[in-house]
Amino acid sequence: MDAAQFANYASVGALEPYGDKISNSGDFYESLRTAFTYDGKLYCAPKDFSTLALQINTDLWAKAGLTDADVPTTWEQLTAVAQKIKAKGQVPLALGDTRDRIGAFMVQNGGWLVSKDGKQPTADTPENLAALQYVKTMLSTGLAKYPKQLDAGWSGEAFGKGKAVMTIEGNWIKGALQNDFPNVKYKVVALPAGSKGQGTLSFTQCWGIAAKSKYKDQAIKFVEAMTSGEQQMTFAKAFGVMPSRQSARDQYTAAFPADKVFIDGAAYAQGPVNAPKMDSVLKDLDTGLQGLANGDPKTVLQNFDKNAKAALGGS
Repeated sequence: MDAAQFANYASVGALEPYGDKISNSGDFYESLRTAFTYDGKLYCAPKDFSTLALQINTDLWAKAGLTDADVPTTWEQLTAVAQKIKAKGQVPLALGDTRDRIGAFMVQNGGWLVSKDGKQPTADTPENLAALQYVKTMLSTGLAKYPKQLDAGWSGEAFGKGKAVMTIEGNWIKGALQNDFPNVKYKVVALPAGSKGQGTLSFTQCWGIAAKSKYKDQAIKFVEAMTSGEQQMTFAKAFGVMPSRQSARDQYTAAFPADKVFIDGAAYAQGPVNAPKMDSVLKDLDTGLQGLANGDPKTVLQNFDKNAKAALGGS
C-alpha cells in the first residue's frame, strides 16, 4: 500500500488498523509511522522507505573549478555554486517538475501542503511562498532545469547523460545509474538547508491488510516476519530499499556506507500528503509547478488550498 494512496483506503474502512500489534512498532521511524496513521491509529507497518538527497557529478564539478569545500549546505551556497557552474557553460541542477521533488524546498523552509492531521490545507503560507519563489528564481535564471528541458524523461537520466552537474533524487538513482550510465562518477550529499534547517521527502509503502480479510491473524504474523530487522536487510541487499526499523540502521549503513545520507534523512523527512480524495488536487498542483518558471507561486499555492479544501470537505 503506497503512502500516497493510503488515506483513500483508510478513510473508507478498507484497511485493518493492525499497526500497533506488530512487536516493537515504536522502532519504525516516526516520519514513517506518521505516513500510515489515520485518525490517530497506526494502520499498517511501514515496509521500507527512500528519501531525497543531492547528487553531484564529481568530474563535471571539478571541471567547473569546484572542490569539496564548495559542496552547498544552504540555499545561498546552492545558488552561488550554481552560478559558478553556469558561468562555465554547464547546467547546474536537473530538478524534477513535481511536488515529489520541489516539495522538499517547502519542508526546508518550515512549510508543507497540509496540516499534520491531514485535515487542513496549509499551502498558502509565507514559508511555502518563499520556497517556491526560490525555486522559480533558480528556474528562470537557468540555474535549474526540468528534465524535459534537457531532453530527459527524469532528472536521473539528465544527470546520467552529463546534461547537469547536480540533481535531486532518491536512492533509486543508484541502480539506474549502474544499469544505464555505469561510468558516471558521483557523490551523494544531504540536501541544502533552508531557513528552517534540513528537510527532505520520504517515499514509503506499508504492508496493508484488508479489513474484510478472513485471515487477519495469519496476515499479521506474515507482516511480523517481513518487518524483522534481518528480513529488512535481505530486502535492502536485493532491491536497494532502506529498512523502516531504526534498529536496522547501523547494519544498513555498514553494508551501504555511501547511502548513509539517505537514511540520515529519515530524521527530517516529510511523507506524502496523508489525506483522502486528493489525487486530482495534487495533479493540479503539479501542473502549476510545471509552469513555475513563468508562473505566479502565490496563485499556485492559493489554488491548492482552494481545491484541497473542497476535496477535504472543508473539515
